[in-house]
Amino acid sequence: MRLPESSGARARIRAAGLPSGGTGTLYAIVAVVSILYVTRELLVPLVLATLLAFVLAPVVRGLRHWRVPRIPAVLLTVFLAFGLLTTGGVVMGRQMAELATDLPRYQAAVMEKVGHLSSGGMVERVSGLLQRLGENVVPRPHASTSSSASAGPAAEAGTSVRPLPVEVHTPEPGTLELIQSVIAPLVGPVATTGIVAVFVVFLLLYREDMRDRVIKLVGSGDLQRTTAALDEATTRLSRFFLAQVMLNACFGAVIGLGLWAVGIPNPALWGVLAGLMRFVPFVGVIISVAFPALLALAVDPGWATLLWTVALFAVAEGLQAQAVEPLVYGHSTGLTPIAVLLATAFWTWLWGPLGLLMAMPLTLCLVVLGRHVKQLEFLDVLLGDREALAPPEAFYQRALAGDADGLIEQAELRLNGTSLRAYYDEVALPGLALAQADAGRGALSRRRVEWVRDKVDALLEDLADHEDAGEDEAPLMEGPVAPAGATGDDRAPEAPPPAPPASVPDGWEAPGSILCVPGRGRFDGQAACMLVQALRQRGFGAGMLPNAALRKPEPMTTAPGGTVRALCLSVVDGGTSGASLRYAVLRLRRDFPALPLVIGIWGEAEASQEQALRDALPPEILGDGTVRFVRRLQDALDTLLQASPATRSATEARETQAAKP
Repeated sequence: MRLPESSGARARIRAAGLPSGGTGTLYAIVAVVSILYVTRELLVPLVLATLLAFVLAPVVRGLRHWRVPRIPAVLLTVFLAFGLLTTGGVVMGRQMAELATDLPRYQAAVMEKVGHLSSGGMVERVSGLLQRLGENVVPRPHASTSSSASAGPAAEAGTSVRPLPVEVHTPEPGTLELIQSVIAPLVGPVATTGIVAVFVVFLLLYREDMRDRVIKLVGSGDLQRTTAALDEATTRLSRFFLAQVMLNACFGAVIGLGLWAVGIPNPALWGVLAGLMRFVPFVGVIISVAFPALLALAVDPGWATLLWTVALFAVAEGLQAQAVEPLVYGHSTGLTPIAVLLATAFWTWLWGPLGLLMAMPLTLCLVVLGRHVKQLEFLDVLLGDREALAPPEAFYQRALAGDADGLIEQAELRLNGTSLRAYYDEVALPGLALAQADAGRGALSRRRVEWVRDKVDALLEDLADHEDAGEDEAPLMEGPVAPAGATGDDRAPEAPPPAPPASVPDGWEAPGSILCVPGRGRFDGQAACMLVQALRQRGFGAGMLPNAALRKPEPMTTAPGGTVRALCLSVVDGGTSGASLRYAVLRLRRDFPALPLVIGIWGEAEASQEQALRDALPPEILGDGTVRFVRRLQDALDTLLQASPATRSATEARETQAAKP
């Protein structure tokens, strides 16, 4: 398919909704970040409420499914959720009070154990070395004459001046001051909790109303698609967040019980901390294991408790990350590792510890918005883990950049789960069509075209001996295939797939039995080479002649190796005009008048462009039933198999048998 004419040499890759003005984009980013920072006192409770609403929405839907009215369902869910949070907060407060009481004793034990470590002399030697280095680098202060002069009169007097004792007495706090000192630290958290609770209640009560308003903002031109996208996004986010909360709570419970069994003080506190820190990527588990490890040093004179503590965290984290989480919600969170790191640093810098805990959920919400809201698509491209370029675009980009190793690596990754034919059909041939489109509109110089062809040739050479692992022999259809001139409703109805033949028909496996000729397009030769490799891998004896052979006066009576039984003309979409295609077909028909001819047009051509190529051929050639147009390599294999006499006879026999009463 040809692209619109353009003066710039740009690849056909659609921009992901980024604003066009660079300066305006920068100003907008600065403004958004400033607003997020200045209004954090309001936005943090609102964001917390939104995340909690996502978590509690499945519970509310479950109660509604049990015929509980909306308002009681919402109030009951919020009451239970905040009751659990309050209970956890009270438990953590008591545990922290106990820890503060015992902290001096733990500190002395840890210092004693560190002293045992330094008893071997290594610490003293290192400390002495550093002290001597400091004395050599920093000069010693000399006694000042002023100090000696000031001491003179006192010495002459022979008496010492005795300082007067000064005592400062603080008045006893009154009742109001005591109440204020107790309540003041609690005002902020209690107020934030109340605001969050109110927001959660209203978000759950007016969920449909909020959804309708978002649809209106996003665009109500296609209500069906927008509604389906938002419902899918909110449902998946709710399930993911609820599953994450439950898994992290179970993780914290396991850690708490394990620390209790090991003998670590305040196990409930460390279990809650471990569950919370699992929301923090990468460093959360390190933070959660640090405090119990220090206590293990204090409560045990040996090292067994410390080793058991570290082993508990290692085993629990390994099972959770590698077995439980992939089983519950897949191997990926939808974010790239770099996006996770950047998001963690950004939200922590912006909103502090709460931003650290909310970094992953917030970023995941932004990615989901980017996937379903066109104006925010750049968020999915920047932060999401989906491929930024489609496989054909990545193929073309690597060839354009001269990255032969990248081409081979991409092919190896794709070939792990698919066949060589499928890789050529889905990646390589559409990638060549992109290159041909750019070359056709003048975006690629001749040197650049040669550059791309060289890299693709290197890839084809590397894949020449590739064998599919456990190749699935796709059933080669023996049913009717539409003739070259048939379109739309004129095509024969699809027949039920018959049993595939055991092997390639006799004589068709001989070298040169199928002659493949490329068109005159810049990348038709590479496409023809892919067709030859696919035919040979299936068992056909395929050979290839250059396009220049069509322009020679002498006839092409035989192929280099044997008798020609079928012809293939390989054309990349947009690389061959109707006149050149007509010339190639007439030239092949002159030398091989009765042989089947398969014309492969590789790419994603529009129906009108493909029909224009069909119309360029003489009607008598289209009407003889020996010319077939195909768009995929698998279709070419099916068509060639049908063209064999044995297959035609078997098909006619089945049709005759089916026609009998």
